[in-house]
Amino acid sequence: MTIRVMLVDDQVLLRTGFRMVLAAQPDMEVVAEAGDGVEALQVVRATPVDVVLMDVRMPKLDGVEATRRICAEPDAPKVLILTTFDLDEYAFSGLKAGASGFMLKDVPPGELLAAIRSVHSGDAVVAPSTTRRLLDRFAPMLPSSGKEPQHKELERLTDREREVMVLVAQGLSNGEIAARLVLSEATVKTHVGRILTKLGLRDRVQVVVLAYETGLVRAGGHG
Repeated sequence: MTIRVMLVDDQVLLRTGFRMVLAAQPDMEVVAEAGDGVEALQVVRATPVDVVLMDVRMPKLDGVEATRRICAEPDAPKVLILTTFDLDEYAFSGLKAGASGFMLKDVPPGELLAAIRSVHSGDAVVAPSTTRRLLDRFAPMLPSSGKEPQHKELERLTDREREVMVLVAQGLSNGEIAARLVLSEATVKTHVGRILTKLGLRDRVQVVVLAYETGLVRAGGHG
């Protein structure tokens, strides 16, 4: 199956570089490009796309708002935010807007390609340590854990699912969660899938954000 990729960046040179890298892959095709968020939204509505590589800083409509609107579309593609080290707050906002992860703009080509494939398959591509760093840094922006959980669907989780959700939010991989809870990795994957379904979330990144927002996990990573 060919992964249909869309490039969204106001710098033509960057789009050209990414397109060359992707064009060399037998399982990827760049099917669309856009130079700003407004154009990106128009193109997504007219073109079947699987994964969007989304820049943050663009004219007319920035990448975070464009991501929010694209993710609200029917059959929305997965969005991978492209950012730089000094723009972590944009990455965090992008994750909250519905992005499946983020990468640095100067990421080695091999890592970018792996990230696109991971996002397409439904996985998140934010390394657990990066997720923890982001959330710990920006936890003050989130509601205090003393408030009532805002997401009533959390009550639908079983005790085990809630336990798994806390560990996902702490940045543990399925394998690490399996070892911690003495379960098989397949069982953990099933639990994660049920959590996503019950809470109406797209991927692990959104699980992490929701766990912090509702106070299920607090800054520092402790549930």
